[in-house]
Amino acid sequence: MTKLKFIACASLCAGAALVAVSAMAQQPFDPMRPAPNPLAPTLSAPQSGTTEIATDPELGDLPIGVGAEDTYYQCIACHSTAIIRQQRLTDARWDYLWDWMITEQGMYEPDDETKAIVLEYLKTHFSSER
Repeated sequence: MTKLKFIACASLCAGAALVAVSAMAQQPFDPMRPAPNPLAPTLSAPQSGTTEIATDPELGDLPIGVGAEDTYYQCIACHSTAIIRQQRLTDARWDYLWDWMITEQGMYEPDDETKAIVLEYLKTHFSSER
């Protein structure tokens, strides 16, 4: 009878472990999780010859460029520019994130021209592909 109890307990423990492992493996897609980039340089020390990108303090320290103002006013309605500045997403993830923010988060959807300007700005300055 003890052997039977041992087998039942072992089976129960193995089943619980399997359920726990499978639950961890099935994480939902999170568009805010940064994509790993094995080719990205480490940020340990500035390299010589690197130029500092000029930012505009009136626009939340976003890099100066075409689309900075449109991006600032489109995005700060929901979050700070710090959220934008820390991103390094692929172009496809920026497109997905734009749609996700509109459909899931209630972001205001601007006209097509403004959308193109803002997405181009984000892809130019905050992409993992450049």
